[in-house]
Amino acid sequence: MANTSDPILSLEHVSMKFGGLIAVNDLTFVAERGEITALIGPNGAGKTTVFNCITGFYKPTEGMMTLKRKNGENYLLERMADFVVTKKAKVARTFQNIRLFSGMTVLENLLVAQHNTLMLASGYTILGLLGFPTYKKAEKASIEKARYWIDKIGLMDRADDPAGDLPYGAQRRLEIARAMCTEPELLCLDEPAAGLNPKESLELNTLLRAIRDETGTSILLIEHDMSVVMQISDHVVVLEYGIKISDGTPTFVKNDPRVIAAYLGVEDEEVSDVLEAVGHDIRAHDGEPDRAHASAPSSSMFAGPIVDTIGHGDSRATRRSSSAPKSAAVSAKAKPAAKASAKSSAAKVESKSEPTKPAAEPAAKIIAQKMRTVDVAKPSASKAASVKAAAKPVAPVKVTASVPVKSTAPAKASPATATKAPAKVAATKPVAKPEAKAAPKAA
Repeated sequence: MANTSDPILSLEHVSMKFGGLIAVNDLTFVAERGEITALIGPNGAGKTTVFNCITGFYKPTEGMMTLKRKNGENYLLERMADFVVTKKAKVARTFQNIRLFSGMTVLENLLVAQHNTLMLASGYTILGLLGFPTYKKAEKASIEKARYWIDKIGLMDRADDPAGDLPYGAQRRLEIARAMCTEPELLCLDEPAAGLNPKESLELNTLLRAIRDETGTSILLIEHDMSVVMQISDHVVVLEYGIKISDGTPTFVKNDPRVIAAYLGVEDEEVSDVLEAVGHDIRAHDGEPDRAHASAPSSSMFAGPIVDTIGHGDSRATRRSSSAPKSAAVSAKAKPAAKASAKSSAAKVESKSEPTKPAAEPAAKIIAQKMRTVDVAKPSASKAASVKAAAKPVAPVKVTASVPVKSTAPAKASPATATKAPAKVAATKPVAKPEAKAAPKAA
């Protein structure tokens, strides 16, 4: 067991927000040097988000993360890029999904992890091409380190096989060995036992203990397999919805009522007992809504105290005792809600159907009026058409209305009309003749 006065990683009031979503909220814990610290919690608790903040993939919204190396140097991880965290702070990690180079051999995968060392020794390919001794020495040391970890994970007989041909458990161990080839001081493992059978989980436990005891590397572990966590962990931190709910030894965490409630859940009647046992009062969460900015009364559970109120509707509250069955409470809430929904649906149907009738009548009238205006406007489209339309009814007027016009109208009116009509006809006849004669002149 490592000395508890030598922390390697300290997180102080770290929060990570994605817009309005708070993935990690005011997280504080310490990982001791030379220990295996497990970070556990239900799905969606924010564990991987914490890893991403530590390794530089995310920049936390608030808080400070300090890593202290063996040489006494301190690094503020929230201010460093991800590749700098690996290079200078000596932090390595694995992911939930295996990310090996499946087309490369087992040995080549471990040599890739030492790429920076080999490139520096080769003078960025120039010294390596010329065969300088510095590069040959670094290459030999890299191969020896790769062989050591291949033997440690039990894959020496498959060193020249492609990594993609290995069983799932062997690929998991190879990924951990590749991370260890970077010589980290803090190794972050994201669910390394996921998908492993009991035998492979036992082999993983043996490997992690050997890393802790033989190399002194501190391990930060995310895991859902409680058998692995309780067997190898020295310190356990439990998260739920981004908030730390427990922190201590595996035995303490295993018996913590908050952890039991988070993983297994409890009945509604037992919530108050569990919260009282851990020192929380549910009445601290009671509150009244802001009536000035709230909508109409609804069935929201926050319309009143949440201890004894199930629902609200039409200014009525249904209350239940701790001994009342759930079915009775649900039925008592459902009856008034069904009546209210029926009334509201009927009111919506009436409100939608009434305004449709008067809206259709003016539309029809407007369309009819537009049609009439179009019909009236058509005869006056051109002046020539109007003249022809006015000239045609004049001839029958002469025959039928000639006698009454003389008897009723003044004598001067009849010759005026008689002279106007022939004048129009005479004017129109000579117009057509010149047009016919003008055609050959133009040609």
